[in-house]
Amino acid sequence: MPILTLRQLTAALFLGMFAMSWDYVSGYTGQLSFGHSMFFGIGGYTAAVLNLELGISPLLGILIGTIAAGIAGIIVGYPALRLKGPYLGLITLIAPIVLVQIVNIFPGTLGGDAGLPSPAGLIPVDDTIAVLSTIGFETSFEHQTVVYYYVALFLFLAIYALFYVFTRSYIGSIFTAIREDEDAVRSSGINVAKFKVFAFTMSGTIGGLAGAAFVHTPVGEPSVGELLYIVVSIEVVIVSILGGMGTITGPAVAGIAYYFVRDALQTSSLTIPLLDVTVGHISMVLFFSLALLILFFLPKGILPWLEDLSHELAERRTDQTEPTS
Repeated sequence: MPILTLRQLTAALFLGMFAMSWDYVSGYTGQLSFGHSMFFGIGGYTAAVLNLELGISPLLGILIGTIAAGIAGIIVGYPALRLKGPYLGLITLIAPIVLVQIVNIFPGTLGGDAGLPSPAGLIPVDDTIAVLSTIGFETSFEHQTVVYYYVALFLFLAIYALFYVFTRSYIGSIFTAIREDEDAVRSSGINVAKFKVFAFTMSGTIGGLAGAAFVHTPVGEPSVGELLYIVVSIEVVIVSILGGMGTITGPAVAGIAYYFVRDALQTSSLTIPLLDVTVGHISMVLFFSLALLILFFLPKGILPWLEDLSHELAERRTDQTEPTS
């Protein structure tokens, strides 16, 4: 596979991780977060600053960044016990805006709008290639992107497996019940507060982990544009809704597809007749128009629609094979 494609796929995998972390709390419990980039930013900036300023190793920095994002999840989770709907959404929306201002207040340490220099790589690529070569792994690892693709893929699959297990367990059932009727869950004797805080904490932790790992790869950098700007949160929400909220699989796959579709539109030099502009010039207008059409015709998202379609086709096939009396 070409190096450029692998680099794109690596970045797309991280977007899928961000989307899964959002879906875990908002898709399952119904606690809408419009500023989920705060967790990506806290994890990413913490890991980067620790490496650049204190010389802490990337792995230890990622661990600390992950913990910091998890603590942020707890802090945000407690207001969720009292607030719902737009009020909770407003709090989560303001949080990354505040973080952007903090980054700009301390440009010497946090880099300001320009961002920080790239920290050390997550893994020593040359050593990894040497080890793989000694065990007979036939490959042409001439570029670090290849190694980091496998790192991103492993992290993506690990996060997916973790969320999949949790959401298919009794915890996922309680999350869904909270989304459908919180009062009914509370009246059954279940501690709703505990599960809501847990959802935000785990979502923040995983989002922070992905953000911290992201800045230590060639496809990411510790900057507000890639981690904290509201557009990052908006993209994650759009991806999750398009894929299918409350499914984990939908946002994970949609995150990868979204990245490639967006990149294809942005780099297209095709001229649109009558308008006399290139597709790349109005790429975001075209993309969001396409997203609106999908949401209009498939309000539940693409994955639930495919599941319903498969069930319908299976029922038709069963009806056709049943003997008529």
